[in-house]
This record gives sequence, C-alpha cells and structure tokens, in this order.
Amino acid sequence: MIKEFVISFVAAFGLTVLLGFIVIPLLRKLKAGQSIKRNGPVWHLSKEGTPTMGGIMFIAAMLVVVVAFGVRNAINGSWALAAVYIFALVYGCIGFVDDFAKVKKHGNEGLTALQKFLLQLAVAVAFVMLLRYLGYLSPNVYIPFFNVSYPIPEPVYLVFAAFVIVGTVNSVNITDGVDGLVSGVSIPVAAAFAVIAYIWNMPEQGIFASALLGGLAGFLVFNFHPAKVFMGDTGSLFLGGAVCALAFAFDMPLVLIPLGIVYILETLSDIIQVGYYKLSHGKRIFKMAPLHHHFEKSGWSEEKVFTVFSSVSLIFAVISVLGVMNRYAF
Repeated sequence: MIKEFVISFVAAFGLTVLLGFIVIPLLRKLKAGQSIKRNGPVWHLSKEGTPTMGGIMFIAAMLVVVVAFGVRNAINGSWALAAVYIFALVYGCIGFVDDFAKVKKHGNEGLTALQKFLLQLAVAVAFVMLLRYLGYLSPNVYIPFFNVSYPIPEPVYLVFAAFVIVGTVNSVNITDGVDGLVSGVSIPVAAAFAVIAYIWNMPEQGIFASALLGGLAGFLVFNFHPAKVFMGDTGSLFLGGAVCALAFAFDMPLVLIPLGIVYILETLSDIIQVGYYKLSHGKRIFKMAPLHHHFEKSGWSEEKVFTVFSSVSLIFAVISVLGVMNRYAF
C-alpha cells in the first residue's frame, strides 16, 4: 500500500511540474490573466495579468493517477477512487466556468453568487446520496477524539452534509488569496488523509490523497511567491471538493474542524468583518479581511503569511490524525 501511495505522489508531482511548462505559456498566449479587485489590497495590483486557471495542471495530473489505479479497482467492483475524483472534478468545472467568464469579460465577476451556490449545493447532495448508495457513508456522525458515533435521521444528515461541503469548498476558495497560500495550507491536509488511509487500510482514499499531495507540491513550484500562475477558482473549488470528498469517503466530516482550521479562520474573519461593519456602520475589527490580508496589512510579507499559516495547518493536521487514529481496532 505504501508503494502505491509513493507512486501516486511521485507521478502527480512529476506530471504537474511537466504540465506547468506547457500550460503556463499556453495560458499567457490565450491571455487568460488574473484581474485584481480594485477594492482589494493595492499591493496586489502588480499581479494583474498573471495567468490563472492553473489548477488545470494538478487536476489533469491527478486524472492520470486516478485512471491508472481506478480502472483496476473498478473492475474489482470498488468505485471509491473514481467517486472522490469525479466529485472534486465537478467542483473544478464550476470553477472553470467562473474563471472563463471572468477572463472573457476581463473583469472579476463570473458566475453570480446564487448560481455558484445552487450548483455547489446540487453537487453536494448528489455526492452524499451516491456515497450512501455505494455503501461508503453511514448516517452517523463520528466525533473525532471521543471515538464515538451518533446516528441522526437521514434527511437531517443530508442537510448537515450539504452545509459542510458547500461551506468547506468556499472556505478553501477564500484562502486562495496569497501566493502559494492555499497550496501550502492544503498540503498538510492531504498528507493527514494519506496517513489516515494507511492506518485504516483504505488504499483508494490513500491513493487519491497522495496524488493530491503530489499535485499540490508540484503546483507550488510555480505558485510560490512570486507566483508564475494562479490556480483560479478552477483549482481552488476542485481542491475544496477534494478535501470534502476525502472527509466524507472516510465517513468523518467533523474532522474538517481541526484539519481545516485555517480555512475556517479565514472564513470567520470575513463573516465577522462584514457583519461588524454593517452593525457598527463602518467600523472594522480586522485591518482587511480575510485574515491573510489583515496580516499583510500589518506588515507581514507573503512568504511569512505562507510559512505561518502552513505551519498552523501542519500542527492541526498532526492533531487531527491523533484524534481519529484509534477509530478502528488494528
């Protein structure tokens, strides 16, 4: 099993790097450049025109890995690997449509918020029902650290699952605001899932997590500051979908609370800022939201934001693994 994980990581990493030398020049040629919001950080305006939709690189690399391992598994009647990838891919397609609209309009507005929400909600509900049908998901909520599960009515679970998925996907999207940040934060998350897959003897989930880990590491070669390419909503929505897919494929969505702590803090900072601004008629708690911009405005370099946030994610990834590792008897 470790051999499969290593092969998945190496293949996804190598293919992503290789694709970087092909995709980035192509995106430049197609003038698929990022538009920077004028009400955002003024120091990011220099990034205007940097190629976006670079998430295609690791999405395509992971597809090769999934097909290589997934065909064999599907023949043997196991569809977990295909299911998690397709779920993430559909979210990536939503992001691609949004990115394409932005590039076409040469602006920062693609799909409307309502359009994105309804599409994401429909995909979330379909995925949860598919996992239930395939037998990978139970209507029980597993509580990490306490090692107990509580059954809840299936309709309630469906609402809960849809809320977790849509919330997590958008939280990952919000985190993608500084060069390399969402990749750096998500690498420990993917690594934690790979370790859990090994401990629990779940090879398909482990192959996907390892491929995600390799793809993100390969993408970071081009996305670290100063970024040569951005993943765009294509990549960040795929990544959010991948994180959710793994959490539900392991039947432990609540692990996303400690494991995705950085995503959660980023989103909460945005919600708190907007809410307080409206209630106080113009006052702010943070210098700028989401949280990474607050620290940037406090004098942190993008490299420091990347290092600190990624380190926090790594610490909580270790905590998360310790919190669930004893779920099953060895």
